[in-house]
Amino acid sequence: MQFIMTYMKSLRWLALALFLSACQPQTPRTVTILDGGNIVTVTTSEQVPLAILEEASITAQPNDRVLVNGIPHALGDEISTNGTIQLQLRRAVNITLITPQGEQQIQTSAFSVGNVLKEADIEVGIHDEVIPPLTTPVTESLTIELYPARELTVTSGGASMTIHSAAKTVGKALAEAGIPLQGLDISVPAENEALPTDGQIRVVRVTESISIEIQSIPFSTEEAESADVAFGQQEILQNGVNGVAITRTRIRYEDGVEVSRIEEGRTVLKEPVTQQVVNGTKIVLSPVGGDAPYQYWYATQMYASWYSPCNSGTGGCSYGTASGARAGFGIVAVDYSIYSYLAGMKVYIPGYGLATIGDTGGGPIVETAYGVPRTQWIDLGYDDNAIGGLSGWVTVYFLEPAPAEIPYFFQ
Repeated sequence: MQFIMTYMKSLRWLALALFLSACQPQTPRTVTILDGGNIVTVTTSEQVPLAILEEASITAQPNDRVLVNGIPHALGDEISTNGTIQLQLRRAVNITLITPQGEQQIQTSAFSVGNVLKEADIEVGIHDEVIPPLTTPVTESLTIELYPARELTVTSGGASMTIHSAAKTVGKALAEAGIPLQGLDISVPAENEALPTDGQIRVVRVTESISIEIQSIPFSTEEAESADVAFGQQEILQNGVNGVAITRTRIRYEDGVEVSRIEEGRTVLKEPVTQQVVNGTKIVLSPVGGDAPYQYWYATQMYASWYSPCNSGTGGCSYGTASGARAGFGIVAVDYSIYSYLAGMKVYIPGYGLATIGDTGGGPIVETAYGVPRTQWIDLGYDDNAIGGLSGWVTVYFLEPAPAEIPYFFQ
């Protein structure tokens, strides 16, 4: 339809041109016609390009255009230039125009991509992207792509700014706006992704630093037994020495805030020296000291509580013990889990006196109430009519004779 209307218009111009030509006799002149690769020279009195082409048997198409001496000229307008002229016929070509509205085929004789868009009443903003550029000459089968710019909000370090871009990727849009990603910087969405549908882009400035730290390497301890060292004592055969190491740690910051630490390497400058210790197994008797005429083979700290036949927590008076001896002063109890190892042993407790381990008690209760291991608890027996009530941490001397085998919990 557009072709018919344009062609009819051309015919009207031709008719008018012929009419004017008939009414006003003109002096013939030479016209050189350039039609692509063809050159035709005619001598004519015609003044209208369309009439001149008709006289030269050259048919112009609706979307063709002419240049008179290199200057665009309407097909139906009379040429005002005197003398010899050059008439160039620019043939329309088929091109493809791709816009957000879709793809369309256009026949045009425009000189450049920019002219095509202008003649199609398409405005191009300064941030819009046109491929190829606006100055590109129009050729047959050319494809023109138009990508209108979008409004985007870029947030970085708590500040926001609005940009406009028609870029295909986030990274290109940021670079065009003068907010390029540098070094380890990242963006959300990523720089190789398409522009987000919500128009929101977050830029995270990333930096890293390397921390070099000197660290101490604790030494380990090797223990052995020695029959040449008194039981309950230790001798250090070799002192332990801590080692030295250097660690390299990479610290990552995002917008100035530390987000991670990764140890990348560790170099030992000095290996630690193992401490070697021997624990004595030799039984050596020693005097308790003071006014106590006893020899002991082992002494340790134990947490003491007390009981008597009528103060044993049974709700009555109980005189029986695990050993069969009568409960009272001189009979002490230990937890049932270690009683079999200690039953019948003589002990001396300053502030209490001489006693025999002859009863069991509830070590777990003391363990729960006071946080004292059950193997370090002792219950001191008293007579109901002479309760001393000694309690708390006391020194317990285990008197001779020493057992043939030292209990495991003393070692």
